[in-house]
Amino acid sequence: MRRREFIRTAGTAGLAVLGPPLTPRRSARLADAHVEVLLDEPIGTIAPEIYGHFTEHLGGVIYDGVWVGEGSKVPNVAGVRRALADALRVIKPSVIRWPGGCFADSYDWRDGVGPRARRPRRTNFWIDDPRYKDLGIVPATYDPNEFGTSEFLRFCRLVGAQPYLAVNVRSLPSRAFWEWLEYCNSPAGSTTWADVRAAGGDRNPFGVVYWGVGNESWGCGGNFTPEGYASEYRRFVTWAVPQYGVDLRFVASGPNGGDLEWTRRFFAAMAERGSLDRVWGWALHHYCSAGDAGADAVAFDDRGWYELLASADRMEGLVTAHWQAMRQADREHRVKLVVDEWGAWHRTAPLVDPSHLF
Repeated sequence: MRRREFIRTAGTAGLAVLGPPLTPRRSARLADAHVEVLLDEPIGTIAPEIYGHFTEHLGGVIYDGVWVGEGSKVPNVAGVRRALADALRVIKPSVIRWPGGCFADSYDWRDGVGPRARRPRRTNFWIDDPRYKDLGIVPATYDPNEFGTSEFLRFCRLVGAQPYLAVNVRSLPSRAFWEWLEYCNSPAGSTTWADVRAAGGDRNPFGVVYWGVGNESWGCGGNFTPEGYASEYRRFVTWAVPQYGVDLRFVASGPNGGDLEWTRRFFAAMAERGSLDRVWGWALHHYCSAGDAGADAVAFDDRGWYELLASADRMEGLVTAHWQAMRQADREHRVKLVVDEWGAWHRTAPLVDPSHLF
């Protein structure tokens, strides 16, 4: 029985017992009836990964958000905003995903390693977003790559979270992914990329476990068909991926909300090739909004609130529907369902800096 059903049932039973008797005669059986509510009794285990977070090079999220730089007047810990680090340590995030998002499929991780002064500046994926038209030459539009792989992984260590890296499938070859894995996880002194990592101050490998192979591959991540993406996915994770003693967990790019066909067809294509064992997780994305109520980030009316809540209430149905669709090819449910992007996404308020996204 689901928890909500139990609560409804228990509540109804309680009302029946506490209400007026239906007959003037009270049997000994009714007199002995009682309901126990054990508030502190565990009814299941919640996977800690559910309490994960996601950060992207989008607006002011990274630069002037997570990263202020070591020379900043803003209090910081090795360049990371101290107030943010302190707050995250309190809430104890289990996993943090980076660098995107859609940004991930335009990002070359090699731009963000080595001495910061020598790193190339690149045009940000989001530069043509209408909200950025008046920003000019700032990190939100031209990424300086000061916050790269090692900075992110140190940030995760600082706040006690497991890193979850999103791999570029749309615009980089699979070899670049293997080399990224090498940079993160190969032993000190073993490879050239391990030497680059050590030269930056991180001799010991980071031991990254979670790797998302592409992001929203049905859209900004390549506009693939499910079968086309399954073929690309296999090319990235089959045979040539070294483990370096780490139990690597590969997460495939799942559906846009309720697109069950994307789930069914990807799983069927992978099962047909005998490759489902290379999929640890299946990523689901769902954003909530106020629909056409016209609400922005700070201006809500009653209709906007109710539309937002109704959109959020879809999540349970989405999880259940995709879980059932996955089972058609994965009878034992070996592949996990990973909700790695979700939340409320509003239009930016007119009086708010467009780089400060809500």
